[in-house]
Amino acid sequence: MIYELIETGRASALFAGWQDSVVWSALQGVMGKIYVDSLEKPESGVVMLGDFCFLSGKPESEVISGALANSASEEVILVPQNDDWAQMIVECYGEKAEKAIRYAIKKEPGIFDLETLLKVTEKLQKEYEMRLIDQSLFEICRDTQWSKDLTANYESYSQYKEYGLGVCILTGGEVVAGISSYSGYGRRSDENLGCHGGIEIEVVTREDYRRKGLAYIGAARLLLECDKRGLYPNWDAANKMSVGLAEKLGYHFSHEYVVYKVKKVSCGEPGSMIEYEILKRSII
Repeated sequence: MIYELIETGRASALFAGWQDSVVWSALQGVMGKIYVDSLEKPESGVVMLGDFCFLSGKPESEVISGALANSASEEVILVPQNDDWAQMIVECYGEKAEKAIRYAIKKEPGIFDLETLLKVTEKLQKEYEMRLIDQSLFEICRDTQWSKDLTANYESYSQYKEYGLGVCILTGGEVVAGISSYSGYGRRSDENLGCHGGIEIEVVTREDYRRKGLAYIGAARLLLECDKRGLYPNWDAANKMSVGLAEKLGYHFSHEYVVYKVKKVSCGEPGSMIEYEILKRSII
């Protein structure tokens, strides 16, 4: 049995040490959800946002299967806190758990060369237009399959306006590339990566416009906009190409880490969900 934790700050100790902005967002109650094994004394829990599930504390199969069942994604990316969680995932799903490598990027305030980034933005060719994401572009992105991840994790444009930021590159009135916030968070008391919080960056280019430098130019513009607002632009890479783009912008690689991609089937059951209960309540 797992429980949705409404007062998300109560999970701070359970997720202490995580250096991921998606976890920070959930702990602040800004975006995402947190499920735990006990509301009174949680020993095991999961942060869920978009495709990602961050597993922390004591490894429990019910937490994993509950997370998958409660996810809206057809395929979930499970991020284990340690080897014990990784082993639990493999025990639950075997070959159905696809092991993958992601690449953590260092968080270094003040590292970016703003003059260089400005010069990059000036390389945008005349047939393109670059705009900050407003309500119209917000809706266009979330209603289009290839670009939906640019804004889909936000409940509304008002939430995006408060905790998100992004740019789109258009040609002929059509969006062909976007660099936006996958998630956002407010100012953190324990670490000042940005005066007013930060975002997790998502980069997407329409297939027929890739390898034209649009992601590089758009990302440079977004970093400049983050600097204006005192936001820290967190970057986590799914592949080495993303690492290369990050380094080109001024980031530095930190380390590799293991995740598991799992389709929505339950622990021990090859084709159907095991029964479990999610109770939504909070503790005063």
